[in-house]
Amino acid sequence: MAQIFHRSANQIAKGSIILGVLAVGVLTYVVAGVQLSSYITDAGVVQEQPVPFSHEHHVRGLGIDCRYCHTSAEKSSFAGVPPTKTCMTCHSQVWTNAELLAPVRSSWASGKPIEWVRVNNLPNFVYFNHSIHVAKGVGCTTCHGQVDRMPLTWRHATLQMKWCLECHRDPAAFVRPRDEVFNMDWTPPADQHAQGEKLVAEYGIRTRQLTNCSVCHR
Repeated sequence: MAQIFHRSANQIAKGSIILGVLAVGVLTYVVAGVQLSSYITDAGVVQEQPVPFSHEHHVRGLGIDCRYCHTSAEKSSFAGVPPTKTCMTCHSQVWTNAELLAPVRSSWASGKPIEWVRVNNLPNFVYFNHSIHVAKGVGCTTCHGQVDRMPLTWRHATLQMKWCLECHRDPAAFVRPRDEVFNMDWTPPADQHAQGEKLVAEYGIRTRQLTNCSVCHR
């Protein structure tokens, strides 16, 4: 009986299978990399704002507490964007003619709010409550990074589900004493996990429920 395919066809077939598997692996790796890149997540990307506000200057330089501007951080699902009135508390007295602050003065005169661009923004299908995280000992820098060292503000973390689950699966690795939540210079102790376990129990954090889908998707 005549042989239809040359013997080399076997090697070609095996090579094709191996190349196909490698191609799928490389494609998966590339797609995963793109999903985690700043191109998709905006992490590390400075957002252009109507006014180039510097947290570094106001927080680290002047010592202004987060809650002075973000007034609802402890009591609402949304930390709050400061109204123009907050800015003018100081800037009606200092830097009153600075060109940089012209949009602030214009907003104050017209009564039209400044249209700040949200830096940390979650999709509409995600339920997030800012106040509950503060109440359970999650510090500002845990999610927002060292904002006090940002001359212009960027997103510190990806805010993707994988990132959220790192904390929800093991909150003891992240929680801190409530009186340190707004401390920009707080650093975890050497025995963070042991201390964290105590705080998890003290704050009534229900670890078994944190990974339930309904916690974030309602």
